[in-house]
Amino acid sequence: MIFTTDSNILASSPIISVSPIDIPSPGRSHTLQLRVSAPINGTSLPIIIFSHGFGSSMDAYAPLVKYWAAQGFVVIQPTFLDSRTLITNPKADHHEAVKAYLQNPDKIHMWRYRVNDVKRILDHLDMIENSVPHLKGRLDRDRIAAVGHSFGAQTTATLLGTRVIDDHGGLTEDLSDVRIKCGVVLSIGGCGGAALSEFGKEHFPHLNQNYTQMNKPSLVIAGDKDISPLTIKGPEWFTDAYYQSPGATDLLLLYGGEHMLGGISGYLVTETTDENPERVHIVQRLTLAYLINKLYDESSHWDKASKWLKESIIPQAVVISKVF
Repeated sequence: MIFTTDSNILASSPIISVSPIDIPSPGRSHTLQLRVSAPINGTSLPIIIFSHGFGSSMDAYAPLVKYWAAQGFVVIQPTFLDSRTLITNPKADHHEAVKAYLQNPDKIHMWRYRVNDVKRILDHLDMIENSVPHLKGRLDRDRIAAVGHSFGAQTTATLLGTRVIDDHGGLTEDLSDVRIKCGVVLSIGGCGGAALSEFGKEHFPHLNQNYTQMNKPSLVIAGDKDISPLTIKGPEWFTDAYYQSPGATDLLLLYGGEHMLGGISGYLVTETTDENPERVHIVQRLTLAYLINKLYDESSHWDKASKWLKESIIPQAVVISKVF
């Protein structure tokens, strides 16, 4: 690692980012491709597997990925099969990508494909390490975290223990992975059932979720202005994972935050409706501090980040924590 536990200021390193890295993926309709971003300095580097939101790709979320990598994490970003970069018209906007997805007969299985892709990545860490210059021998395989946004947050939650409720009212199999120690879920959909809109029930059955089995330490991040056509509940739907998961220790609620949480998916991207660099920085700093806390059982960075947020002149967010 390159961050220290006895300083208010984290160390920072230049980073290297390599893509595409192809992972063996027999039976997959497209080769599984990754981007890997890593600090040039440091050893025993912890790992983040980052799952993008619907329609995105390994090339997005630079505001988060570059920040984490510069602070000492190796960030691995797959491109999942719902990416609009893989459809016939790769320049399609978000609405066109949604339309194409809704016509895809494989959509009902997409959540499983995503989880399988992450497991495939974990199975090929040696190959990934050898594909990035100067990375060999520098990964800490005992400290792996999963982070995801939106659909990617659902992918992450499944790897942390969340289960989908099947057509018969039972729970699908446990798809969690013991190699993942903790996680962060950003703008994650809430519970299903009566909370889903008719549109959500028809097209996104994987959102019929049950969080009671998500036992691994996790941070839930939501915006209090995130309005979704998938639910009838309103923005509070995006806090369900915190209140119903035994492993979710903390909730970061962003005032005025919409689904992109100020612009985490990229710089000046059209899909961001609540552009706010200060909001993005809050997400950067609190996610980093949380992961350090849980991966290293060390609380100083989390305590300092929480204090910094609380003492802000103009409050822009609040951390709500469970007492165990």
